[in-house]
Amino acid sequence: MTRDRAGRIAATTVAAILPLGFLAIFFALPVAGMLARGFAPGGVLDLGGFAEVLGRARTQRIIGFTLAISAAATVISVVVGVPVAHALYRLALPGRRTLRAIVAMPFVLPTVVVGVMFRSLLAEGGALGGLGLDGEWGGILAAFVFFNLAVVVRTVGAAWEGLDRRPEEAAATLGAGPATVFRTVTLPALAPSIISAASIVFLFCATAFGVVLTMGGLAYGTVETEIYLLTTALFDLRGAAVLSVVQLVAVVAMLLLADRARSRDAGTQRAAKSAIAPGRVTAYAMGSVIATVLAVAFVAVPVLALVVRSLRRQGEWTLDYYLALGRVGGADGRSALPVTVWEALGTSWRIAIDATILAVVLGLLVAVLVSRPARSPGGLRWRRLLDGVVMLPLGVSAVTVGFGFLITLDRPPLDLRTSPVLIPIAQAIVALPLVVRTLAPVLRAIDDRQRQVAATLGARPWQVLATVDLPIIWRPLLAAIGLALAVSLGEFGATSFLARPDSPTLPVVIYRLIGRPGVDNLGMALAASVILAVVTVTVMGVVERLRVSSVGAF
Repeated sequence: MTRDRAGRIAATTVAAILPLGFLAIFFALPVAGMLARGFAPGGVLDLGGFAEVLGRARTQRIIGFTLAISAAATVISVVVGVPVAHALYRLALPGRRTLRAIVAMPFVLPTVVVGVMFRSLLAEGGALGGLGLDGEWGGILAAFVFFNLAVVVRTVGAAWEGLDRRPEEAAATLGAGPATVFRTVTLPALAPSIISAASIVFLFCATAFGVVLTMGGLAYGTVETEIYLLTTALFDLRGAAVLSVVQLVAVVAMLLLADRARSRDAGTQRAAKSAIAPGRVTAYAMGSVIATVLAVAFVAVPVLALVVRSLRRQGEWTLDYYLALGRVGGADGRSALPVTVWEALGTSWRIAIDATILAVVLGLLVAVLVSRPARSPGGLRWRRLLDGVVMLPLGVSAVTVGFGFLITLDRPPLDLRTSPVLIPIAQAIVALPLVVRTLAPVLRAIDDRQRQVAATLGARPWQVLATVDLPIIWRPLLAAIGLALAVSLGEFGATSFLARPDSPTLPVVIYRLIGRPGVDNLGMALAASVILAVVTVTVMGVVERLRVSSVGAF
């Protein structure tokens, strides 16, 4: 073995040990501890809980509702999102960048904010209160589509923008009509990206927590909220463990489906490098334009409803709810919150920065490792395994992780129950897969011959990364930072377990406010939701602006 090869192996090993060790201690250990409490409460393994828990009528109803509403939201998101992707990524619409930003905005909003937003819209006195959807499954479905439409638009739109127009033009020249061209040429080329987007939407809906907990109340629940109920209210750890395993199996299946779709999609994109700029709007595209107008209205109405209701008190326009955010007693002086909303926002911001640094550093290491060309079948399997392991947090309930932290990290040398690092670690676990998914495709697209040339000239592995990879992935890295910050600011599942009563994060404060009776508490929750939404959207907007302005630097 040459000295250079030994150095590369050592560097790869160290780079892999860091994220794998992190996940082993702060993900696998808590999840295993939670499952052990459920399946082996007395130290003896007992899998009989599967039959007992799955045989419950309530469990069957919860699983059925989760599958049904996730499937319905996925179908609607795809049916609406595909024509919107066509309009925003293949047509020369005026203000395309602004329209893309509007459609993408819901995805970066915290789930608790989305839940409060739709409650304010659908509740009695709201703009659509007459529809009778408050606390009903229809409201949850609408919130799911609102949150996930951007996934379909961005995933399919990016693929559509990169497709070569020449096969479509050739089919049209041979006499095929627009519908035939789309069905026989365009749709097969887009199928991998559509399947990938659909599987991700289904995954996000099936694991949704904040939206369902905020809107469903006691009438409707998903597997995620049921795990929360079994853990916190009923202390039925066996039931929670069974549902965690069921959820993990289902989500892993969806991740495998998405991975296969991405592999096929990558091949399509490589075969279609001669992308052509979007064309003008024609009669063929009118349906896409109409769908886009409706989608923009669908996104804008709940946002405007939230802002308007936060500024109305007893039928008058006022800033009282916003002014009350700075008082521990709230608008009426009777709030039991131990801190002001601004203090909670400061806590959220500090935690989010720590979580982002951790997620981006580990995510960059993983992205570099999984994107390097494999020199053997074993190397390829190892990279795919690493990629799959890092994606596992997407398939495990954040509630399971949060509760697992409390019951496993409670004794030396890992007694972290009162440590301030616990929440940033939990949020970093949630953000890590998204960071990897943002960076890995860009790194895979870099021609490996550039790295080989740099290595031939004597560059060490870290020098190759600094001189070849980083200049190319600078913009996606900014996007990953912004996404991790937004996700961490709005994380609620694990944080709801770990936040200390005297220093809650802003999503936890919002949930506590809407859980208390009184119009003033609801008004403060609406105002706090507006503040949190503005912060997360601003973060993504600033990062997007930096990405655009940095284009000329490279």
